[in-house]
Amino acid sequence: MRKRPNYLAGLGSLIWLFLVGFPLYILLLSTLRTQADYSTAGPLEFPSHLTFQNYLDDFTNGFGQDFANTLVVTGSVVGIVLLLVPPLAYAIVRSGNRAMSLVFRTFLLGLAIPAQAVIVPMFYVISKAGLYDNLIGVILPTAAFSLPICTLILTGAMREITSELYEAMAMDGARPWRVFLQLVLPLSKGGLSTIVVFSALQAWNGFLFPLVLTQSDSTKVITLGLYNFQTEHGVDVPGLLSAVVLSMLPILIVYLCARRTLVQGLMGVGGK
Repeated sequence: MRKRPNYLAGLGSLIWLFLVGFPLYILLLSTLRTQADYSTAGPLEFPSHLTFQNYLDDFTNGFGQDFANTLVVTGSVVGIVLLLVPPLAYAIVRSGNRAMSLVFRTFLLGLAIPAQAVIVPMFYVISKAGLYDNLIGVILPTAAFSLPICTLILTGAMREITSELYEAMAMDGARPWRVFLQLVLPLSKGGLSTIVVFSALQAWNGFLFPLVLTQSDSTKVITLGLYNFQTEHGVDVPGLLSAVVLSMLPILIVYLCARRTLVQGLMGVGGK
């Protein structure tokens, strides 16, 4: 039997595609026009002349430095998370003592503490440590607030690994570090991809910590650099939107590279 076409679902898909695609069309089109053309013709009219000058101006006006700082912060946060979370999650899953259970519960308490609630003592600690207006002073608290949810995600992925696999490795005489490297990590790719994307998003889109813990232009990140397009005479909308597009590209690339294992990790089947 032939199935009847679902016209209602097709209509809904077209409406959804329009609602999502039209703003993106306006966004990308606005980045390819001059400020004068945008001001006179408006955002909806197709420009007579397209230009990539806005993207070039972004980097010559200091946005390139902000972009590089954000890359440093994001790469460092992801590195810290990948260095600390997998061994911690492995210890939580494989250790049955109360100490590790207490550590896990302590990490879960971090999920209930918003960054806004501790920003004042955080500012005091960073200042006393001599890390104010330093990228390290942004990297450490950002990584700290990413650890609880990343630990929870990766612990759930590692719990999916069956005990028979651990027993088989033990019968082969494998030591714990070999089990961790050759069994746990390869079977936790979904969870690892998930925490990489999550921690990268946390660092790349971070606003509160850079706003409070940095001051000079040399330590500014892209979320603060977008303010440079606002002046006392108005806002350079094409330049601002081109900077927004540039700020979206790295995270989009990370997602495209890890989308399959990311979906597996979010579905809780990272160990299968």
